Amino acid sequence: MPSKTKKTKKVQKKFVLDCTHPAEDKIMDPSEFATYLNEKIKVGGKTGNLGTNVIVQREGFKVNVLSDIPFSKRYLKYLTKKYLKKHNLRDWLRVVASNSTTYELRWFQINQDDDEAED
Repeated sequence: MPSKTKKTKKVQKKFVLDCTHPAEDKIMDPSEFATYLNEKIKVGGKTGNLGTNVIVQREGFKVNVLSDIPFSKRYLKYLTKKYLKKHNLRDWLRVVASNSTTYELRWFQINQDDDEAED
């Protein structure tokens, strides 16, 4: 009787953080954000332990995170919000999921026309 062995596929997850809006306005530097993620992402409970399991790279105004291990998209949102708070940008920018693997940084919509109409 032949023995059956299970072949496990390496599933590589790719997450994208789109910093187009704040980077075009020169409010935020995507390369600085990518280095922040490199320093702060924890693997196995330790920061700076990325190895070959997690890769952070920048392409234009976007930061890509490639992971060979189980990795949470929510954790990237947490780190992004932490970065924005550190640089005092949290009051003007928000992190929005544009699809299942992408987060986008957008400006808060402030309608000043409504305030003037009420007066």
